[in-house]
Amino acid sequence: MRTDAPIMTANPQAVAPAADPVARHDAQAKPIQVGLLGAGTVGAGTFRVLQRNQEEIRRRAGRGIRITMVADLDTARAKGVAGDAAQIVADARAVIANPGIDIVIELIGGCGIARTLVMEAIAAGKHVVTANKALLAVHGNEIFAAAHAKGVMVAFEGAVAGGIPIIKALREGLTANRIESIAGIINGTTNFILSEMRAKGLDFGDVLREAQRLGYAEADPSFDIEGVDAAHKATIMSAIAFGIPMQFDRAYVEGITKLQAADIGYAGQLGYRIKLLGITKRTDHGIELRVHPTLVPAKRLIANVEGPMNAVLVKGDAVGTTLYYGKGAGAEPTASAVVADLVDVTRLHTADADQRVPHLAFQPDELSSAPILPMAQVVTAFYLRLQVADEAGVLARITGILAECDISIDALLQRESDEGENQTDVIILTHDTVEGRMMDAIARMQALPTVLAPIVRIRKEELS
Repeated sequence: MRTDAPIMTANPQAVAPAADPVARHDAQAKPIQVGLLGAGTVGAGTFRVLQRNQEEIRRRAGRGIRITMVADLDTARAKGVAGDAAQIVADARAVIANPGIDIVIELIGGCGIARTLVMEAIAAGKHVVTANKALLAVHGNEIFAAAHAKGVMVAFEGAVAGGIPIIKALREGLTANRIESIAGIINGTTNFILSEMRAKGLDFGDVLREAQRLGYAEADPSFDIEGVDAAHKATIMSAIAFGIPMQFDRAYVEGITKLQAADIGYAGQLGYRIKLLGITKRTDHGIELRVHPTLVPAKRLIANVEGPMNAVLVKGDAVGTTLYYGKGAGAEPTASAVVADLVDVTRLHTADADQRVPHLAFQPDELSSAPILPMAQVVTAFYLRLQVADEAGVLARITGILAECDISIDALLQRESDEGENQTDVIILTHDTVEGRMMDAIARMQALPTVLAPIVRIRKEELS
């Protein structure tokens, strides 16, 4: 064949790189306009990350992304964040009313004015990015329905586990799987407290004060230490994993305020660590949705997540078990998630609504009606600590009650009494049992005259 054959000498324009027109389009494309509601810690981090990485973000998104308006009641604070790069207003509704704004970022927090503003932004045809887990857990069904009807997106990666891309993993990365369970350390404050209690042998109150001093706990840490914050996040993950509506009001929530250093010590002796976990599982009878302190085998990776870090363990039928680890809070870790949402929304801004990933991963008309199980029907294992009289026959009576309730003992530890003591601690680990059955057994054991104090009960998960 001749090397100068026509096929080899085609018009250069015909073989011009396909990227050229795209590049021309990118260069000419108007940056997408973003309005920021709330210039606090995460708002400032979002503005900073977007400014610092603007060029890489533009290359990834296909066009620039600029925050052109910032709304905050503290206009001086907002000015300190944005400088002259954005218009500063005190009224958030001025952002929503601006026809040039394509995306509204809600970083106000709470379920009051934030809900009103998000709904107004949707009604105005704006896409919404939020890191507000309470808002979505409580009002998500209403918000997503409104967004679907209006044909706009609500993105919320920053609402769960800060900078860990767990929402994208559940909505997209694991979409081939039938998700079986999720267990997550999804509150950094409580994980820091539990880590310090274990490392230093201190009680809850002492470590809480230290956490507040270091800035890991708020002045009012109630939402964290009572498990409410983790329950908001578990509710969101459960809805995405199993294709069910948000049902925060049906979540079981138990915090760490009653945990004692003694139990953390005994758990360690038995090869376990105590973590506050958000757990959701698919069962034959419904969906488990619960937050509570949990014994986890020390050999599990998630048991070794320390300090304010977060981790989420997801089990799928095809992929098996996967673990997602990282910073669960903070200005720039959360901003990482918020800006990632901005990029996703920008890419899909002009796409048909049917081409977008549904808010809860499943099509809105395909959500399941599977019920959330009450705790009395949940199957799990238990750690029990009983303070009992140090006399003959006590242990036999306790184990007899467990046998009568068809509860199998996995391990038993009895602390040797100090000289002169007339009481001791008995530690029992059980195999899996129905929680209602265990509550009956605890009530019977508590009624024994030889049980001298309220029985400590902590659930146990092997997470295999």
